[in-house]
Amino acid sequence: MRTADIRSRFLDHFAARGHTVVPSAPLPTPDPTLLFVNAGMVPFKPYLTGELAAPWPRAASVQKCVRTLDIEEVGRTTRHGSFFQMNGNFSFGDYFKEEAIADAWELSTSSLADGGFGLDPGRIWVTVHHTDAEARAVWRRVSGLPENRIVDRGDADNFWSMGVPGPCGPCSELYYDRGPALGAEGGPEVDEDRYMEFWNLVFMQYERGEGPGKTGYPILGELPRRNIDTGMGLERMATLLQSVDNLYEIDETRPVLDRAAELAGVRYGADHESDVRLRVVADHVRTALMLLADGTVPGNEGGGYVLRRILRRAVRSMRQLGFHDPALPELLPVARDCMAPSYPEVAEAYPRILDRAGGEEDAFRATLRQGTTVLDTAVAEVKKSGGRSLPGAQAFLLHDTYGFPIDLTLEMAAEQGVEVDREGFTALMTAQRERARADARANKAGSGADTAALRTVLDTEGPTDWRAWETLTTDSRVLAVLGPRGPVPVASAGEIVTVVLDRSPFYAESGGQESDAGQLTGASLTAEVLDVQRPLPGLIAHQVRVTAGELAAGDSVRAAVDPEWRLGARQAHSGTHVLHAALREVLGPNALQSGSYNRPGHLRLDFPWRGALSAGARSEVEEVANRALRRDLPVGVRWMTLPEAKELGALALFDETYGEKVRVVEIGGAWSRELCGGTHVEHASQVGVIALTAESSVGAGTRRLEAAVGVEGFGYLARERDLVARIAEQVQAPRTELPERIGGLLQRLKAAERENKQLRQQATTARAAELAAGAVDAAGVLVVTATAEGGADAARTLALAVRDRLPVGRPGTVAVGAATGSGAAVVVATNDAARQRGLHAAKLVKRLLDGRGGGSAEVAQGGGTPADRLAETLGALPGLVTAAD
Repeated sequence: MRTADIRSRFLDHFAARGHTVVPSAPLPTPDPTLLFVNAGMVPFKPYLTGELAAPWPRAASVQKCVRTLDIEEVGRTTRHGSFFQMNGNFSFGDYFKEEAIADAWELSTSSLADGGFGLDPGRIWVTVHHTDAEARAVWRRVSGLPENRIVDRGDADNFWSMGVPGPCGPCSELYYDRGPALGAEGGPEVDEDRYMEFWNLVFMQYERGEGPGKTGYPILGELPRRNIDTGMGLERMATLLQSVDNLYEIDETRPVLDRAAELAGVRYGADHESDVRLRVVADHVRTALMLLADGTVPGNEGGGYVLRRILRRAVRSMRQLGFHDPALPELLPVARDCMAPSYPEVAEAYPRILDRAGGEEDAFRATLRQGTTVLDTAVAEVKKSGGRSLPGAQAFLLHDTYGFPIDLTLEMAAEQGVEVDREGFTALMTAQRERARADARANKAGSGADTAALRTVLDTEGPTDWRAWETLTTDSRVLAVLGPRGPVPVASAGEIVTVVLDRSPFYAESGGQESDAGQLTGASLTAEVLDVQRPLPGLIAHQVRVTAGELAAGDSVRAAVDPEWRLGARQAHSGTHVLHAALREVLGPNALQSGSYNRPGHLRLDFPWRGALSAGARSEVEEVANRALRRDLPVGVRWMTLPEAKELGALALFDETYGEKVRVVEIGGAWSRELCGGTHVEHASQVGVIALTAESSVGAGTRRLEAAVGVEGFGYLARERDLVARIAEQVQAPRTELPERIGGLLQRLKAAERENKQLRQQATTARAAELAAGAVDAAGVLVVTATAEGGADAARTLALAVRDRLPVGRPGTVAVGAATGSGAAVVVATNDAARQRGLHAAKLVKRLLDGRGGGSAEVAQGGGTPADRLAETLGALPGLVTAAD
């Protein structure tokens, strides 16, 4: 049975039993504790924890998941895959153990003709929590399993919680005996390779308190509404039903593995290490395909780094297998054809996927060439010094400057017999990330407040009545005033606090749009709103600075958005949509927005593209955008279901999570149609103008456009006009002739620089000959000392020129000094005869400069000596040469 058929059979089974089929959420998740959805229950978490009321009593889904904590085990075990799909059925206070167990048993064991999976009941084992007599009794009643195949297990295996206070409960797992060829007899406690877990039923019936990890926390009592959360591993069920040994050999991954083996000229099953690499390739290519399809962009942080690492591990594995040509264009089409039956959007997005992946592979191949050279040099220096460990700072340099991933540094260093100071590297990476996180958190509303206090407000008062789409002012009541350690009785003038209101007109930062600015005012209060965020689903938090009076919970205030700020924000956000549509019109549908940011007067838009845009393309994009403004295209908002929006062709952002109803913003109807929760103008002409100010690279295969909008756009164009006018006046040419006039000036300047360089070379040559002719004999060694103008480079050039003009066969040593910004530099050079006599440039320069400096026996350089002591320093060379001799 194909994996796609297992998927549809699961959904059909539960749809027939009253479950609403919920589409898979995108892999990137807004959950701040995760980079990607890593379990089937993640999109349902707000409903299971009671944060939000579930829109359905029961639901079923097949959720895409990515989990990379065990990425090193991928390919080495039968159970670890970085991408997997989790079939799940959920009850939100509706049914409980009896129905959950009955449904699982029925679907697992019913015949294929009856819509089931046809598993042999005689080979199924079940585990239950050792205290859950109810589940054991239900299993006996529903399945007729003998007592010895219903196994009691402890908290570590069969009690579920999220690791924090909240819902928890016992779980029950289903295992299938794959036969004695795969392990020992005795059930899942003896061998979990032979006995493969394929379904986990979680019975959320208790509330847990504070405590470490999976055990050691108190159970506070029963939940008021008991929930069901189950997860059946789709790949595991496919492994069973397709009678293969592991998840890498099912129909959604084996074709990729076979193509990789064909390209590399190896046979799967012939060599263990080659098999591991082939399985890594099969797994990682599929994972990368799904992440790229959901809009993740390779990068150096967060989910982008995970994707980059996965792509590079796949490419590296192919190189280790002996295939050195571009691999992803050969492998991704195979993965696409495997996954498209379940996820048609993969085929639709494939041109964009291939473009991004191809750009990343090209960049990695260049990184390998450059980084390998740097790494080899560093390893050679470690070995030369007698060391065995590459410093963490060197590994960090390779990562930060050359884009060399640490796992690759570890692998390649190990291949050369050298360890890596992983702790030193990790410390430097941690410090860098903490700096970035601190910067990101510094101005976020709610970031300085106690999360538990925010949760209490939400649980007590309910969600914020949010009016940002409707009005700029509300009469509001202060529900809470919070500081870093919890509620604050009163906030006085000068203090910055987090404020929660019962209703708010302020737009909270999301979808690339910066939050609103404005004020809270009361009888004697004035407070400036600095930032607005959603720290919890449904809750709006305002970071405010009290400028006059006092602010306390229970106060009545007037919340007012700065109308000029909001107008600018609307112009910028609508301008972003217009620019996006213009970009796609000019460059084609693959120029799909991958990120954006807009605030009053300014916008930026990231999109996948390889290579800089030409000046002509930038001008055309700008012209198409401004023509749309001039046509005064209508801007409209419609609400519809997500499937309806997709059918209509609306573009969705991949890092957003959408509910049952979505908000579609249209500019000119189908010309620009996007899912968006931001604030917008009513007509395109209200944007004013879009003036492109910059176009740049922000990573392999990603470009960024920036633009000034509205009044700021007109101001930018006015400044550009004034700048052109000043330049035209200075070069005394009409504006239309400026390119030719400036081009001519630059050519003449370059010609003059070439002539000056030739004159300097001639002067250096003449001076070098004079200095060589005046060399002093010191114990049979010709010694020349001199000073040069122009810094260390000029000193080096002169020293080498003098050395090359000394008589052949006579030992010669030259030292040239030059003043620098921080003192003076000294360059020492020796010829062949001097080196044969034992004179070493690096040793000489260190003796001249009290141990400072370095280089080779032929030429060396050092600094740090005061400029006023340069003559004295150089004068010591004859004595050093004599002593060395």
